[in-house]
Parts: sequence; structure tokens; C-alpha cells
Amino acid sequence: MGERYSVLRDMSGVSTASPFESARPPGPESARVLAGGEPHVEVLELAKHELREISRDPEVRAVAPVMPTTLIQPFEDGSDERATAEAAAAAATWGVKAVGADVSTRTGADVIVAVLDTGIDGNHPAFTGVTLIQEDFSGSGVGDKQGHGTHCAGTIFGRAVDGTRIGVAPGVTRAVIGKVLADDGSGDTEGLLRGMEWALRQGAQVISMSLGFDFPGMVQRLVDRGRQPKFATSMALEAYRANLRLFDALMRMVAAREAVSPGALVVAAAGNESERQTGPDFEIAVSLPAAAEGVIAVGALAQSPTGNGLVVAPFSNTFPQISAPGVGVVSARVGGGLRSLSGTSMATPHVAGVAALWWEEVMKSPLPATSSTVLARLLSNAAVSPLASGVDIADRGVGLVRSP
Repeated sequence: MGERYSVLRDMSGVSTASPFESARPPGPESARVLAGGEPHVEVLELAKHELREISRDPEVRAVAPVMPTTLIQPFEDGSDERATAEAAAAAATWGVKAVGADVSTRTGADVIVAVLDTGIDGNHPAFTGVTLIQEDFSGSGVGDKQGHGTHCAGTIFGRAVDGTRIGVAPGVTRAVIGKVLADDGSGDTEGLLRGMEWALRQGAQVISMSLGFDFPGMVQRLVDRGRQPKFATSMALEAYRANLRLFDALMRMVAAREAVSPGALVVAAAGNESERQTGPDFEIAVSLPAAAEGVIAVGALAQSPTGNGLVVAPFSNTFPQISAPGVGVVSARVGGGLRSLSGTSMATPHVAGVAALWWEEVMKSPLPATSSTVLARLLSNAAVSPLASGVDIADRGVGLVRSP
């Protein structure tokens, strides 16, 4: 009996022409098509000899064992009511104001955003007027019972709730919602990869992922199947490494799509495994999928209790590419109303929302409307002046994401 593997294929070189047409010498148009990556993911049960054979297929870009994934568990805010009341009094959340979305002339109009998470509460007033294209890759059906996806989506494009602005890009009118995590917050790389493939086909220009690979979960799963702990850890490490390479290959294909389409920005949470409150050396580096090549890894910032600027949240993993508000973030609650949560999961949708604003800015300018242009604007306009003195660049990346 074999193991389950994700197989990433590049279908851009597959010809559907007749034999006579395929005999024509390649011209500029065919070269342009071949330059664009067309990812296709399939999951196969492969024995050892089959694994070796499939890896030799010229269409196959990477093969990796299916790994468990999980939402990056946010921290419940003990002062939920206070945070919500403060946001209502200010007419906008502190995150929306910190990234400058409240004074931006852009709203994210005509930009397609994808959220790969636990689904969405499509009946929440925050999403009134948004066309939600939903697909389930978790096996638990569309909709959001967990609440994580609804909160993240609210921060990206939510409308005002009872007069309080929660969304960075409330002008977004079309959102692609891939439920890649089940109602208990668990999933696997099969669902995530299929969700990413689907979001790209839907034309998403921004893909937001507040989730991570569950390395301990895979070790435990192997132990439960009778593997010795040391052997299980080694196998999980091998799977983690293979999945990193697969995601690197996928992101290279996403970047290559700029040859035939505007492309897409992929944004992911750095992770919440650090514990700087224990000691300055208790830091964990960015985890997958945020650690993959070409993914924008997002760290979390908090308001300093002394009021002298923003500081890195103690839980935020180190070596992010950029940072955003991630503590005491008020957004949509499943069933209606608002709630406050903390985590790099909450910082990530701020960056996704600002990316939508920059997409609109670029599309209305004479600049090339590509993801490379948007990424350059997003990173070059990050600010360090709002940060408290002494914040380590390794912990905050280029700085606080800022709106056009």
C-alpha cells in the first residue's frame, strides 16, 4: 500500500492543437503561452517505485507527501468588549487607521480577492453587496462555523458594521472563498493546493492564507500508525522539506503567469509560535506556507502600552517580509456583530486588503498592471516611522504596510 502524494504539474506546455497544427514552427504567441505557468494539482497513492517514475515525468514540477494543515490559532482578546467599543468610538478599527486605509482614495474596486481559510458567514452584514464565490475543499461544506475565515475576510473587504469600519478594502465586490480548513480548523495540503489552483482559475489577484503546516500533527499521525517517534519525526521532516520545494515550484509558476495574465500576490501568516514574553531568544522563524519562495510573509504588530509607537507582538514569528496590526483586531463575528482577536492571522488580511488597494492604484495608472508592480509598491511604501525605537528589522521586515 502506497502513501498519498500531492503531484504538481505544469500544464502550460500541453497542446490541444491537431497534429497538423502542432507541426507548425513555434512563433511569439506560442512562446508567450509556454512562458506562463499553468499549475494543476492531483493527489495520488504511490508506492516507492511509482514515486520514482512519476518524478521523471517532464510535466511534473514537484511531488510531496500530503501533510496536515491547521489554522494559525488566534488569541482570544480578554478585553473584547473594550476593543469593540474603542473601534466604534473611533468609527474605524485601529488596524484600518494604522495602515492608512481610512484616508486612502482607493477602496479595492474591481480587484478580485481570494481568502483560503475556514469559509465565510455570507449572511453577515459586513459582506452585503459582495459577490461571494464559495467552494469547499475541506469536506465539511461551505460556510463558516469556526469563525476564523469570517474574521479575516471582514478585515480585508468587510463593510462597516453598526457604523464601525472594519475592512481595509471595502470597495471589493467579488471575493473568492475557498474553504480549505474544516469546521474544527484542520485540513491538509491537498485541500490547500486545490484551493490555490481554484483561486488562480477564478482570477484572484490577491490570495490570503492565515494558516500553517501542522508538523507536530503529522508526527503524531505517524506515531498513531505505529511509527517510532524518532522515525516519525524524520519522516515528517522529509515531508515538510518536500512540501517547501513543492510550494517554491508552485510560486514560480504563479510568477510565470505574468507572461499571460496580470498575476497574483499570495499573502500568508508568519505564525504565532514565538514567545518573546518568556525571553528575547524565544523566537521561531516563519513557517510554511509563508516561508515559501514568493509568498509575502506577514508579522504582527501591537500598540505599545507606553504609546511610543508600534511594537512586534510577542507571539509573532521572526523574519517576516512585512508587518501589520495583529493585536486587538476587531472584525466580523460569525452570526453577526464584531469580535476582537490577535495573531499573525489577523495581520495577514490587513496586508491582503492593502494589496487590493495597490492593485486598484496600479490599474488606474500608466504602470504595468502586474503583480510585480503591485508588490514593488507594497514593499517600497512600507513605513518604519510608526514603529517604536529598537524594533529589530528581522522581526518586522520592511516595516508597517501602508495604503496608497
